Amino acid sequence: MAVPAMAIPATSNVVFDAPLIRKLSQQGPRYTSYPTADRFTEEFRMGDYLAAVNNVRSMGARNPLSLYVHIPFCDKLCYYCACNKIITKVRSKAEEYLTYLKREIEIQGKLFADMNVVEQLHFGGGTPTYLSDAQMGDLLAHLRKWFRFATDEDGEFSIEIDPRTVSPERVHSLRAQGFNRISFGVQDFDPDVQKAVNRIQPEECTLGVMQAARDAGFRSISIDLIYGLPKQTIITMGQTLTKVIASNPDRISIYNYAHMPALFKPQRRINEDELPSGEAKLDMLSLCIKRLTDAGYVYIGMDHFAKPTDDLAIAQRQGRLHRNFQGYSTHADAEMVSVGVSAISAVGSTYSQNEKTLEAYYEKLEQGELPICRGTKLNVDDLLRRIIIQMLMCNFELSVKSLEQAYPITFSTYFATELEKLRALEADGLLTIDSEWITVTPKGRLLIRNICMVFDRYFNSKQEVKLERLRYSKTI
Repeated sequence: MAVPAMAIPATSNVVFDAPLIRKLSQQGPRYTSYPTADRFTEEFRMGDYLAAVNNVRSMGARNPLSLYVHIPFCDKLCYYCACNKIITKVRSKAEEYLTYLKREIEIQGKLFADMNVVEQLHFGGGTPTYLSDAQMGDLLAHLRKWFRFATDEDGEFSIEIDPRTVSPERVHSLRAQGFNRISFGVQDFDPDVQKAVNRIQPEECTLGVMQAARDAGFRSISIDLIYGLPKQTIITMGQTLTKVIASNPDRISIYNYAHMPALFKPQRRINEDELPSGEAKLDMLSLCIKRLTDAGYVYIGMDHFAKPTDDLAIAQRQGRLHRNFQGYSTHADAEMVSVGVSAISAVGSTYSQNEKTLEAYYEKLEQGELPICRGTKLNVDDLLRRIIIQMLMCNFELSVKSLEQAYPITFSTYFATELEKLRALEADGLLTIDSEWITVTPKGRLLIRNICMVFDRYFNSKQEVKLERLRYSKTI
């Protein structure tokens, strides 16, 4: 008799192997896309994006739409942050931004008119709740004017929240405005760690807002944590985990702090002498995995854990899990349209990114153009490798036969070089290979980026030099 998937112990799907991690951890992409965003070029223009939309329309595709809205503003600077954000208390800047954002929404809405239904909406930033309640309501009304939305039962409408910026009443208002999933930035509950990264966030503030989200009827509550921050220790991390587990969120993301001050100026304010050692970070990661899996959370992949009853865990068991610029998603077949400064869209066989500064973003929209500054068109090889990386990142296995049926290739011939590299990882115990399947082992799941990097033609090209790789964070 088959054992139901939910009866499988959460601890069975990931194994922490410290010696293996020490041996193999290296700089590499996170694969929220393939090709990765650093491969986008300025040769890709608005005309290429319009052609991609027309191609999707001509095929008669009626895939659902995933809509991302970027709000770049924050009240205060968190020293660890690597996001595209603007720190300001001048609220008029948000008003100006919304004027241009609405123009972009209108242009995109016309392009997708009578074509797709939005089944997934995500507000990110920055701090989306930098917008006032009235501004948020007006923006959502504008979105609904230009896009058709699925019902609350069928759609996944999420927003990232800084608990310091909202009251319980505001949380209830967000639910009434249509959001049904909510994500809280916590990072760490320890006051000394919070002070070291300039993010003072009292525990009672976070827990109060979480309770308000439950009372308001949000279907999913997610918490973000970071390990490797200054003044963190295995003891403080354990204390934070105890509080997080007691708060009972549906999803938990635990990110590795990548200290890259040469790329991210805010990180230069962090005292490097207060950062935990590499060994201490490994101990923290091991503790996080053990504590969360012991508490019943399932390891989804990369930094993500979820309850077995959460949509992400269900999608993974059913082979429907997807990965995009917001992380893991349940909408694998959705066209992704992103609006706002620096936002990245994935439509048809293209990726496109908006201008990264407000000035350039506004200028393009003033000219009646979409504010696209760069992107890429995927060729057949890109599409093939993207599927492989998606399957490995989301399902931890790859059917060789299914690829050979979908593409005119013989896998062992086309990927002969890659298979040779995979054999070395197989010898390390990261995966198993046979004629029909490539299967990632429980101890290989934490190093899934290493496995995917084998199939990254750009990362492994002769033009890739050591200095270029320094722009990536370590795989663990």
